[in-house]
Amino acid sequence: MIFTRRTFIISGMATALPLRALAHEQSAEDWIMPEEFLPRPVRFSEPQAPGAVIVDPDYFALYLAITPDEGMQYSVGVGRGNLYESGVFSVGAKKEWPSWTPTDDMIERDPDQYAKWADGMPGGPDNPLGARALYLFDDAGNDTFLRIHGTPEPWTIGSAVSNGCVRLANEHIIELYDAVELGAPVLLLPKVESV
Repeated sequence: MIFTRRTFIISGMATALPLRALAHEQSAEDWIMPEEFLPRPVRFSEPQAPGAVIVDPDYFALYLAITPDEGMQYSVGVGRGNLYESGVFSVGAKKEWPSWTPTDDMIERDPDQYAKWADGMPGGPDNPLGARALYLFDDAGNDTFLRIHGTPEPWTIGSAVSNGCVRLANEHIIELYDAVELGAPVLLLPKVESV
């Protein structure tokens, strides 16, 4: 695995920085993804392990290394405040239209929103995990309850609003899901800036 902190900077990144999405009351079907949030090919300034996934929360960007020097950039939403967790993980499971159960911490933080789903919510278009989910495991093979997943709220891409997971627009997580293999290394870079 070839992961380095900010030496990973992408050439031309300044022109590819996503703008923060504005909150609104549209449905996912009505939402038109701004061009700056669309996936784009990138070149890495230092070689990366093909198949690796790297998330930079300060730029709301997820990178998939396709070759050591080239990859794809996706715009993401990340955990708000101190709910974002950095570290090195691996993809331990992949699920299509996954069911979702809020963690005990989520229910404790916001019982009005999450307690009704304590026994789980079936997969589907209104499920918070969206169309696909990559389950992040630690080096001992344990599920961390961190996910890279879709969202029924694509307007939250480019902001820090989640309970800790990394979210992509559903059409983008479907593309990423098909490209990422089980066992792929995942690096969630630490936050440097306050967002």
